[in-house]
Amino acid sequence: MPNHLIIEGPERGVLRITLHRPEALNALNTALLGELAETLTGAQDDNQVRAVVITGSQRAFAAGADIKEMAERDLVGILEDPRQRHWATIARFNKPIVAAVNGFCLGGGCELAMHADILIAGEDARFGQPEINLGIMPGAGGTQRLVRAVGKALATQMVLTGEPISARRALEAGLISEITQPELTLERAVAVAETIATKAPLAVRLAREALHKAEDTDLATGLRFERHAFTLLAGTRDREEGIRAFQEKRPATFSGH
Repeated sequence: MPNHLIIEGPERGVLRITLHRPEALNALNTALLGELAETLTGAQDDNQVRAVVITGSQRAFAAGADIKEMAERDLVGILEDPRQRHWATIARFNKPIVAAVNGFCLGGGCELAMHADILIAGEDARFGQPEINLGIMPGAGGTQRLVRAVGKALATQMVLTGEPISARRALEAGLISEITQPELTLERAVAVAETIATKAPLAVRLAREALHKAEDTDLATGLRFERHAFTLLAGTRDREEGIRAFQEKRPATFSGH
């Protein structure tokens, strides 16, 4: 059983994962990342899980990496850091992730949140990459994903000054999709995930992959992938069900086939 996570569900197709290191503001140590990677690996093979919500506490989604653990690693330790394997597993997860963010979302916490497909944040959320204040820099995708999320200018300011931005600025920059009252953040994230869970799983998966292609490839390549995925879905039973349900004016019941 995980020691640093609270796992709930799946319920209505949604698995809820709560980061739970309250004594360290959910700082991401190796054990927590390993448990998260293992949990997501299991969820990937579970047909009852159609979407995942990751959240922290009211005070902090995650305040960064575990500095004490980091300080104990020298150059060789960093090169052989098992956390890189855990991060790669998290990045490969092929179902939608919704992050519910309250309070501090800094360093590794911000990097984890950016692994999500949709970010819902409370009004009190603060996003930042303060690694520069420790004489280091982001090392789990913070520079690459942040540029893609908020643009070069703001990402450069955040990384080089170490200063966080507010939820309002994050919304304006495109890092998050919604702002809520802090006490409603998780509820809203679960509602979004439950909505996704009602859709055709294959369509969700291919649409998600197409959206990721938009970040990683040129327009022509992305358009080819999109058309190929669109064509593949024409042969699914869920497409037939979706069209029939629309014509019959009833909710569709998707099977994943």
